[in-house]
Amino acid sequence: MNQKELGEIRRRIRPEHNAIHHIYGCYVNTNKEIVSSIDEPLGLLTQEETEKYLSLLKKSLSGALGKNLLDISFATKQVMDSEEHRLLSALRKSELADAGLREAFYQCIIDHIDMEDQNYLILMAYDVYDVPHYGKDGEDDDRGDVYKYMLCSICPVKPGKAELGYVADEKRFRSSIIGQVVAAPELGFLFPTFDGRAANIYNALFYSKNINASHQDFVDAVFRTPVPMSAGRQKESFNETLTGALDKGCTFDVVQAVHEQLNERIAVYKETKDPEPMTVTVEEMGEILENSGATPEEVEAFCAGCTEAMGEDAVLRPGNLTNTSRMEIATPEVKISVNPKFSYLVEARVIDGKKYILISADTGVELNGVPVDIRD
Repeated sequence: MNQKELGEIRRRIRPEHNAIHHIYGCYVNTNKEIVSSIDEPLGLLTQEETEKYLSLLKKSLSGALGKNLLDISFATKQVMDSEEHRLLSALRKSELADAGLREAFYQCIIDHIDMEDQNYLILMAYDVYDVPHYGKDGEDDDRGDVYKYMLCSICPVKPGKAELGYVADEKRFRSSIIGQVVAAPELGFLFPTFDGRAANIYNALFYSKNINASHQDFVDAVFRTPVPMSAGRQKESFNETLTGALDKGCTFDVVQAVHEQLNERIAVYKETKDPEPMTVTVEEMGEILENSGATPEEVEAFCAGCTEAMGEDAVLRPGNLTNTSRMEIATPEVKISVNPKFSYLVEARVIDGKKYILISADTGVELNGVPVDIRD
């Protein structure tokens, strides 16, 4: 899925825009026991309850593609005949109405997922989207394409906190404790994906709130396929490979230049308004490294390290490798945060045998909010 297609489905998850009729799910305690099941017709819920359920489901489509949202690909053999794909397809075909299939799916998750000793809620919903297609005249050409999909969210349930609330009958404030509170989902998925504005049963879109967590236990149980490298792990692997390849050549200037080039490429790509997530190959990263001052031997070592760490056909996402909102420079005692647009104001120098980070500061200097002057 690309960003445009993702946005189209996100906009569906509102009370007035979708065709969701039921919310299904179950509440699971730390002993892996189902405490209660959910089978709620939306028509019988209050508007506030409906909005809260849909909000939790919609959060499983939040974040960025390649970071919080990872593409899960099924092998052809799995789609043709496998227990995991058969269960997902049967759930979708039954519109989640088959209680036996739901119970089997819940148990699959409960048996394998690790929620670190906290209760959690499994939420599911099924939707049917009549996909509009517009001609040059702006009118819907009524092709009749229908996208049928299901959403799943796994939400921690946490103890409520004591609050001071007003009791109208007594005309006074009293301390009260709200019971169990459902938090935003830690993980979830969409199946099938909405590729080319149509259903793609060969893919699912997996959500993780924590970009450093792969939730391999969940992926193994539900999809039985390798999970793509998480955004956090990709950045960590990139940094390790870069450091190892450059070795003593890992200077401030070279690394600064690498991140400047990555940020420049991201800015140019955004201007194209291409809905597909930006990617670069290992070879393209090698070119960036060479343009930053690395030697041919260092570039070769970097490319080999990337291939070893991330696979033969590794594709890197620049948005995972650099921070477009700030450049952070740290020593054991000091941290400096700089807008990447102005990274050229920062340089490293050795003066009288001592190493310094220098920042150009001709105007507008403040210390704890107080305008100050720097004198010669």
